[in-house]
Amino acid sequence: EWDREAFPYLARVVWDEPGPLTLLVQTRDQRRVRLLEADHGRGATSLLAELEDPEWFELPEDAPRRLADGRIVMVVPDRATDTYRLTVDGEPVTPPGLQVREVVSVGASVLFRASEDPTEVHLWRWTPGAGAERLTREPGVHAGAEGGGLLVRVSARIDATLPETAVLRGEEPVATVASTAEAPLVEPRPILLRLGERELRAALLLPGGREPDRPLPVVLDPYGGPGPFANRVRASAGAYLVSQWLAEHGFAVLVVDGRGTDGRGPAWHRAMHRDFTVALEDQVEALHAAAERLGFLDLSRVGIRGWSFGGYLAALAVLRRPDVFHAAVVGAPVTDWRLYDTHYTERYLGHPAREPEAYERSSIVADAPRLARPMLLIHGLADDNVYVAHALRLSAALFEAGRFPDLVLVPSATHLTRDAAVTENLLRVQLAFLRRHLLGT
Repeated sequence: EWDREAFPYLARVVWDEPGPLTLLVQTRDQRRVRLLEADHGRGATSLLAELEDPEWFELPEDAPRRLADGRIVMVVPDRATDTYRLTVDGEPVTPPGLQVREVVSVGASVLFRASEDPTEVHLWRWTPGAGAERLTREPGVHAGAEGGGLLVRVSARIDATLPETAVLRGEEPVATVASTAEAPLVEPRPILLRLGERELRAALLLPGGREPDRPLPVVLDPYGGPGPFANRVRASAGAYLVSQWLAEHGFAVLVVDGRGTDGRGPAWHRAMHRDFTVALEDQVEALHAAAERLGFLDLSRVGIRGWSFGGYLAALAVLRRPDVFHAAVVGAPVTDWRLYDTHYTERYLGHPAREPEAYERSSIVADAPRLARPMLLIHGLADDNVYVAHALRLSAALFEAGRFPDLVLVPSATHLTRDAAVTENLLRVQLAFLRRHLLGT
């Protein structure tokens, strides 16, 4: 039992062997959480800790957990150092500047993933009495799992399309696990950049064999939204397969992580508080900074494509900045934030009855009469995350305003389709649209 009226969300349930049932409950505005210890026989709870944040308390991945000695492991935003830090019984045990991304496993020590730069993710271990130690040295994105005295490490690098999997006992390699993945059709060649005053992390993909002085049309390829590991700019070649495939058809493809994305600390993450449109500002800033630096990006031919939050961002771009964007592929977008997941949306925009301005500012249905550029709107009729009602509401508003986008509704597609033929055809229809409106072919 707990105060369900004040804390209606049961956010985490953990039953680690060293301790009793542990609950993390949350207020509806998500600014306060309580860590509770439960007597599973009687149902009674006792308060272990209460944590709060003026915007929202970010729920950690796979935490709280308990060490073998029963102490509680959490990931908590430290506003004084602008760092997500690992804590043990409320005391920070990782240094300022090291952004803890995920707790992997907990026993006598804590295995976790963390970033010193948002484009890289490394495996770390914190041990009582010894502190935090980085386990992976090569630049890249590393993940892992452990058990039975073994650590399985999966490492993706900027110079390798497929990840490498190694099995270690302590620091000694025991085996490697060969990949059975099919060789990709393209070899991504990402160029990592820092753009603008905010040093926006970006990746540039160019066509092979391009003429150095020939201007290239640009396709921005963002996700742009908040959430764990939602950032797209990573030191991993395999993250850019589709972007490189697009580039090979004659585009400069720019992938940008703006404010709100993961890996740069609480202040960066919370820049989206009550306003999702900052994501668009950062895409525009990065585009202009890249064009000024590189000299071959043709700003008279700029497209943008995205899916989910990225689809929302693409629609926002072509509706509100037609001076910058000349065509948009809008995939499975949220178009009215009142229709989307309550827990996700209210974390950032607040309660719709109390913060209507935030919803009006961030939603795009009312912008339909402003459409002056080509738009390809795609949605799966079986989408169980962003319901097709979003696309239908935008489409209806566009039709009423005398605006007629290309509309593709896919009967079998969910939010993230797993069907190879559907995925291929979705990419082909996007490519045809971008070639028609940016290349004239």
